[in-house]
Amino acid sequence: MADCARSMVSRWEEQVASHGGQVVIELSSQFEELTADVMSHTAFGSSYAEGKQVFMALKELQFIAFSSLLSVQIPGSRYFPTKKNLRVWRLDKKVRSTLMEIINNRLAAKEKAGGYGDDLLGLMLEACAPPELGTKGQPQLLSMDEIIDECKTFFFAGQETTSHLLTWTMFLLSTHPEWQEKLREEAVRECGGGDDDQLPTDVMLGKLKLLNLFLLETLRLYSPVPMIRRRTRAPVEMGGVTVPGGTILTFPIATMHRDEEVWGADAGEFDPMRFDGCRGGGGAKAALLSFSVGPRACIGQNFAMVESRAVVAAILRRFKLSLWPEYVHAPTDVITLRPKHGLPMIVTGVHA
Repeated sequence: MADCARSMVSRWEEQVASHGGQVVIELSSQFEELTADVMSHTAFGSSYAEGKQVFMALKELQFIAFSSLLSVQIPGSRYFPTKKNLRVWRLDKKVRSTLMEIINNRLAAKEKAGGYGDDLLGLMLEACAPPELGTKGQPQLLSMDEIIDECKTFFFAGQETTSHLLTWTMFLLSTHPEWQEKLREEAVRECGGGDDDQLPTDVMLGKLKLLNLFLLETLRLYSPVPMIRRRTRAPVEMGGVTVPGGTILTFPIATMHRDEEVWGADAGEFDPMRFDGCRGGGGAKAALLSFSVGPRACIGQNFAMVESRAVVAAILRRFKLSLWPEYVHAPTDVITLRPKHGLPMIVTGVHA
């Protein structure tokens, strides 16, 4: 994660230097590529370029899925050879064939590499591998179809949401310069200055307490997933209302995160210290639903938070950020919450 972040900030440094110490960079697209690169390396041991077809196809499938939510669905219509369905089938075939190519390359290299690898794909292939000859009672833990589905989920969920979390974090850093300076001082103190080429360790990132509070408040105000749905398995009473089993419940996270009864009269204000332990942050964290809670909580939440700390620390150690004057604030919900017009940011070298 830190290595991918370093590659990105190195490109920014070149742009800043070539433009006299200051340049406008559209950050949301930068973070899309960065998180895709991180996902490719940590999960599949490859680069973003190799998995780009998967990301592009999944992104288009996402927009098609969102548009379908807004239209009346005729039972069985997803099997009709309509123009949209044909496009969905082609995209799904492309995703599957690309993932199969990555998997087959890994299988072919097993003997030379001495195993399947220690990334997510390697671990899944290990679970999928047939039992050794002569052993019984050791069924495959995962089928190949399940591995492909897991890869698709990890590609989408692990890249898209973290990308938007980073985007909204940069937005809030630019609109709260006092916090930007606090977090820069913390990053330099715990991870070293931006002049050295040292990559932060997990221990260093774990000491970024203020940055963690900042990320939690960003998740509260700009949750990348503004709504989730759950189906009840049995009748349940909620707020004096009995909900039958099999009911689909919609939780409007964006609204619940601004509920004054839960968060106080300042629910609409930006205040990372509300998550500080001395102010009862435990209760606030329990009401934070960006990663959901309980058995269905996001399995990748630690992955996302560690990645976000690594990227934000890398940026703040080297740059100052200020919002481009022509930026138009228009958060848009397309399954995930994103800035409709991107996030153009004035990036300046920290020593300029």
